[in-house]
Amino acid sequence: NALVALVPQIKKHAPDLVLLPATIHGKELASALSAALDVGMAADCVGLDFSDGELRVRRPVYAGKAYATLAFTGAPPHIATLRPNVFRGPADSSRSGETESVDVDLPDGAQTLKLKEVVMETGRRDVTEAAIVVSGGMGMQAPENFKLLEALADTIGGAVGASRPVVDDGWRPYSNQVGQTGRTVSPNLYIACGISGAVQHLAGMSSSKCIVAVNKDPHAPIFEVADYGIVGDALEVVPLLTEEFGKVMGTTDEHG
Repeated sequence: NALVALVPQIKKHAPDLVLLPATIHGKELASALSAALDVGMAADCVGLDFSDGELRVRRPVYAGKAYATLAFTGAPPHIATLRPNVFRGPADSSRSGETESVDVDLPDGAQTLKLKEVVMETGRRDVTEAAIVVSGGMGMQAPENFKLLEALADTIGGAVGASRPVVDDGWRPYSNQVGQTGRTVSPNLYIACGISGAVQHLAGMSSSKCIVAVNKDPHAPIFEVADYGIVGDALEVVPLLTEEFGKVMGTTDEHG
């Protein structure tokens, strides 16, 4: 339905660039638009640059181990999906945009799926939107120990994430999963607790501005991408971090 609605609008307004979020649905829609319009598409972009009349994008490759700069060729529109929190810093208040509501008439047969209900989690920040993410892996040893991460996240105003093995074992919901098969995050601060640092996990968080790793294995791969590393048991280190952050920020531990 989104494809049927967007294609006529894009042809009508002829934009140079179409931006979509790098979510599961955003990537799927971007690919479909690229095929329908016969134009180029770049996914998971973390940077945009216009120079000399040419659009270049920066995106991670090899599961986040390196970054490639791509230049769009051919006639616009160009299509790109952006990772969350790509545009950091204050917005330019001298510029403004316009929001237009469009009534779309879908042809008969276009609605092959019907929405029955929307179920949303409440009470916790979304990992894809949070400026701070505190994630846990199997090194947390048990699901009840994630209360330690929740306490730290509450203290510093962050969201709680998890590795895939944690989600597969039912310790945390899929909405918390960070990685190649989960959510892609780009927070200002990412604290990885008890996470070894598998390639699949790194692919979902390697573009974080600052990465802090807590792991008792000094040879864990997560330390290769971390800006700061703490070698120690996460069950011992996390409460200490919560206590110290609480002193600095004047907050208390709501989880006891």
